[in-house]
Amino acid sequence: MENLLLVLNIILALILVSLILLQKSEGGALGIGVSQENFMLSRSAGSFITKATAVVATLFIICSLALTIISRAELTPTSSVLDTIQEKTEDTPTIPENN
Repeated sequence: MENLLLVLNIILALILVSLILLQKSEGGALGIGVSQENFMLSRSAGSFITKATAVVATLFIICSLALTIISRAELTPTSSVLDTIQEKTEDTPTIPENN
């Protein structure tokens, strides 16, 4: 099951990247050079590629969450770094006092 989800996640990632690269650039990076045309276009309904990108992105996130939940069971609890330091300090020899 985990391998199937992993392959599906990789395929969704590749499709998502290609859909993002296929989208038409609207210009006006970071709001520089905003005109009324760009404002009206942003309020209109998205094209097929925009809607497909949203659907594929949602599927990618769901698949990633499912992979995380499935692989979570395989994780073993680890000890704390502080526990390791305390163990090492208990093993160190003490300095003898001067007579």
